[in-house]
Amino acid sequence: MGIDFPEGFLFGSATSAYQIEGAAAEDGKEDSIWDVFCRVPGAIVNGEDGTLACDHYHRYAEDAKLLADLGMSTYRFSVSWPRVLDSDGAVIAKGMDFYSRLVDELLANDVAPWLTLYHWDLPAALPGGWKNRDTAKRFVDYAVAVQEHLGDRVRTWTTLNEPWCSSFLSYAAGVHAPGETDPASSIAAAHHLLLAHGWTVQALRQADPTASLGITLNFTPAIPATRSDADSDVARRVDGTANRFFTDPIFTGAYPADVLSDLGELWPSGLVQDDDLAAISAPIDVLGVNYYTTNMFRAASPDEATDCATPHIAAPDAVQVLRDLPLTEMGWEVDPGGLRDLLTWLHTTYTGPAGTALVITENGAAFDDHADADGFVSDVDRVDYLRAHLGAVHEAIDAGGDVRGYLAWSLMDNFEWSYGYSKRFGVVRVDEQLRRIPKASALWYGEVARTGHVD
Repeated sequence: MGIDFPEGFLFGSATSAYQIEGAAAEDGKEDSIWDVFCRVPGAIVNGEDGTLACDHYHRYAEDAKLLADLGMSTYRFSVSWPRVLDSDGAVIAKGMDFYSRLVDELLANDVAPWLTLYHWDLPAALPGGWKNRDTAKRFVDYAVAVQEHLGDRVRTWTTLNEPWCSSFLSYAAGVHAPGETDPASSIAAAHHLLLAHGWTVQALRQADPTASLGITLNFTPAIPATRSDADSDVARRVDGTANRFFTDPIFTGAYPADVLSDLGELWPSGLVQDDDLAAISAPIDVLGVNYYTTNMFRAASPDEATDCATPHIAAPDAVQVLRDLPLTEMGWEVDPGGLRDLLTWLHTTYTGPAGTALVITENGAAFDDHADADGFVSDVDRVDYLRAHLGAVHEAIDAGGDVRGYLAWSLMDNFEWSYGYSKRFGVVRVDEQLRRIPKASALWYGEVARTGHVD
């Protein structure tokens, strides 16, 4: 029998600039923090980088047609800030023109562009990065410049992708650019990212009241391993910094009181200024949801060594407990039911009362792909993953959740940040000659996108 999605439900896929574009120093583009980080010995698997990536910068027309051929109605991509504005804040004409041509090509193929302004490639020239409050002001200038050039054709705008990663992974855990390991700096970065989001929503709303505006957050629900007070508390603390640190200020205008208490003296003095939270809680039209897994945690015993370089800065004693579930190549548990529960929680707690739509802006899996002699990958495990998670989305809709789209991660194999090219998330294979070869998952998902039906 299968399931059918509502009329108008969006099906598409997503990528990000640094992961696919290449042309890292072409046409006036300046360094991002990821260009710099990739030059640090040992920072990236095999010493790889995004200098060439998938060469999307030169192959964008082919990629736009590929989206259409696969039946996708929506394509979420990001703009590289240092490709379109130089260190003085002036527009780089050739870089901005690239995105204008990309948008035109998408529209010519009946694919709706969904633009993300920030997917981690911060200009390296900005002093202090996200630790510096001034970066939030500079971000607004950048956003307005992009809107002035593309706003006549782009109708959906995401301010930030996964600020948890670009704050806690980047400034506390040190595994993402710029690779710092100071918990207080990561809190400052997270607040300044949210401030940049809020100010930008206000600026874009003024520039075009008809545009759809939002933010994409990554959610990894945390559940306790047992009903003990210790395990319940450690799961609560992980959830606080991983999830509620971002949803609460956006939807309620305040940081969670328990998180503030947990962070204690780590919270920088004077960080939040007058009107910051009013800006951060500016109404949005859509919340992008990135979901890959749900994690179970237990509290470490008193004599148990734990990793202090953790993004869970309020829960350094959190120990993940693997369940009897399949694992992806990332070591992440496959838990589609967690997506259903997450969407239901978000709708009930935040987005439903606020009148904000939910869209899955990333969901997918890395598997150990093996190509045949023709380069084709029969990735039945990825088909099963997508089918199960689409089923979870449908269950959330049946339960009353206002979920309006699903964008698979990712359109094509690409540069997977600190993992280099060792992990493949694409529904389209990219081989050594940079040929785009749709996998079995692309053919299956394309049929879903065309029909709205999941078998």
